[in-house]
Amino acid sequence: MNKTRIDTITELLSKIEGYIPKKDMRNDSVSKSDVGWQLDHALKVINGVSGIMIKTNPNKYKKDFNLMRTVLFPLCYIPRGRAKSPKIVLPPNIILKEDLSAQLQSAHINIENVNVLPKTSHFKHHVFGMLSKKQTLRFLEIHTKHHLKIVSDILKQ
Repeated sequence: MNKTRIDTITELLSKIEGYIPKKDMRNDSVSKSDVGWQLDHALKVINGVSGIMIKTNPNKYKKDFNLMRTVLFPLCYIPRGRAKSPKIVLPPNIILKEDLSAQLQSAHINIENVNVLPKTSHFKHHVFGMLSKKQTLRFLEIHTKHHLKIVSDILKQ
């Protein structure tokens, strides 16, 4: 049986949950931010993008070509330190375990809500362009893996 993107994202959310107790760990040679920042940002992106997709009008989806998406999505890769996150998905200065747990619970619910949306539900990304539901789920997978890799590198010390 093939694993769906939803299953993959759910597994990634479980990994995030496992890292929450280590939220204050840092390694400045890997990142200027701590584990909590990485987790909070990844969760804010999942919840924010899911919320946008739920509100979109599927009839307004227009397929487009995007070179960055064409190259990076198959590689499951986002280069480190290249993109600047929109303010809305930047973590606060103080990140509490309770806030991470609450965001995690919301992410589980939001991903299940996205799962039942039409294929043409969409999200417009500032670098990757107009993303269909399938492409958006791929983006969320790649983005979350990117930040979990940073977390893993921080914890390797």
